[in-house]
Amino acid sequence: MIRRDEFVSRFGGVFEQSPFIAERAYDDGFIGDELTVDKVHIPLVAIFRAASEEERLGVLRAHPDLAGRLAVAGELTEDSKKEQASAGLDRLSGEEHARFTELNAAYVQKFGFPFIIAVKGLNKDDILAAFEKRIGNSRDEELATACAEVEKIALLRLTSMLPEK
Repeated sequence: MIRRDEFVSRFGGVFEQSPFIAERAYDDGFIGDELTVDKVHIPLVAIFRAASEEERLGVLRAHPDLAGRLAVAGELTEDSKKEQASAGLDRLSGEEHARFTELNAAYVQKFGFPFIIAVKGLNKDDILAAFEKRIGNSRDEELATACAEVEKIALLRLTSMLPEK
């Protein structure tokens, strides 16, 4: 059985800068000997969903703005840097960057957390289209959507770290 400190060190960042999820999954006995994508993702998601709304908002708020100031300053986590680069967000024109900045600000002002989308397989145009559509959602709709996207991001991260079965 993997030790708690090893588990938290390895999987504490799967939900962006929120090691409490890995800690609780381990402490609650949800983690067994077999570390596969499903055997880690399912318990982590269960903990995330059982967290208080304020804790879930904390997870959402830990995510960086897409193509935002942390990206420009080179201060993204390695996972976020790779994810944003895979969608071309590190190669925006000045006009595109300005549009992302404007949407990020409007989104955070409306919802109180950054726009979150699992970018794998998407390009900047796909992301902008989703951004422009989702900014019209209600807060409840967007909270549910953002949480579902966080769970997808966690799954993608685990898939790169662990065997499927």
